[in-house]
Amino acid sequence: MQITLMPPQEVRNTIKLPSSKSISNRVLIINALSGSVHVPENVSDCDDTRVMVRALTEDAPVVDIMAAGTAMRFLTAYFSAKEGCVKTMTGTERMQQRPIKILVDALRQLGARVEYAKNEGFPPLLVKGSPLEKGEVTLQGNVSSQYISALLMIGPMMANGLTLHLEGEVISRPYINLTLQLMRDFGAEAEWVGENGIRVSPKPYAPIPFRVESDWSAASYWYEMVALTDDADARVVLPSLYAHSYQGDSAVAGLFEQLGVSTVYDEAAHSVTLCKNGRLVERMEYDFVNQPDLAQTFVVTCTMLGVPFRFTGLQSLKIKETDRMAALICELKKLGYVLREEDDRILEWTGERCQPEADAAIDTYEDHRMAMAFAPACMVLGALRINNPQVVSKSYPGYWKDLETVGFGMMEYSLRR
Repeated sequence: MQITLMPPQEVRNTIKLPSSKSISNRVLIINALSGSVHVPENVSDCDDTRVMVRALTEDAPVVDIMAAGTAMRFLTAYFSAKEGCVKTMTGTERMQQRPIKILVDALRQLGARVEYAKNEGFPPLLVKGSPLEKGEVTLQGNVSSQYISALLMIGPMMANGLTLHLEGEVISRPYINLTLQLMRDFGAEAEWVGENGIRVSPKPYAPIPFRVESDWSAASYWYEMVALTDDADARVVLPSLYAHSYQGDSAVAGLFEQLGVSTVYDEAAHSVTLCKNGRLVERMEYDFVNQPDLAQTFVVTCTMLGVPFRFTGLQSLKIKETDRMAALICELKKLGYVLREEDDRILEWTGERCQPEADAAIDTYEDHRMAMAFAPACMVLGALRINNPQVVSKSYPGYWKDLETVGFGMMEYSLRR
């Protein structure tokens, strides 16, 4: 499928964002480990969370997590610690190309029985749950925080708890802190020991009721729309967002102050309101090591606003749903913007332009964030075609309907094979 988007004349509405995928997926694992009879409230209805719920509630020997990388990592650790269960973990063709050796090696060091069912270092996996007697493991700090979180969450269930040593630079620290905070909410004892160590005591989780807040990552696309619209009185209200959120991506509010968007917090109503502030930096620099999921939003926003940038800390983008750095370079070149990649962790745009493709269509690479980050660009370009827009179901199934509620025009076409 392909859509053509046309911009709205104004951007003014209240938008109910999806629940936080990051919180939902962690809480589902922790809640299951706690043996709780409570069902977490306001859990995300995105693809990634749906497969997590299905895997945790259905007693199937084969767990197909489709394209959900978080589910693959979290569930591999979960089933490893679940004595007596035998699961084959598989997914899409792309999922079977995404490396998981770091996590498997760490689990094996703890005593887990995990085998590769096809290619060494990649899913599918055969997981045989057993008691994990060893309680200490070392990882590089610059690996995906999801590997680290997967190990941390099973720590309270291990006979000796877990001591995790992280060597070198620790990236995505807010995501690790999110995991630790949620673990503590459920009664676990889990703390940083110095700058690079984490200790989880062998104290089981306690079941509690839990309600998931809205997703700050999803909010970033509405910040982008307010930044790019010509509507000087643009105003978007986003309920269920908190000023003191567990989510590292709440940093989006401060960052968009530089790109013309202010945030007004209503603590009583637990909502935020976005509006224009008339400010725009001449150049933007930021290290996204702690908020990698915001990078695509800011890359597209800055190019559309004509703001040169140098963004660092992007190394984890290369192992996401696609190589997001390569995808951004390719798709923005179609629109006439020339980006440069450096050292597999830096993207820079100096303002260099090229001849845009006639009637260009943005490819989404099975990546929800490519579709959502590029969609607001139509507000500058006048119209924009996007291929395979259905990928947004991975994290924000109602994205296109929400765009229509503020006046975006949308035409659908079938892609010819």
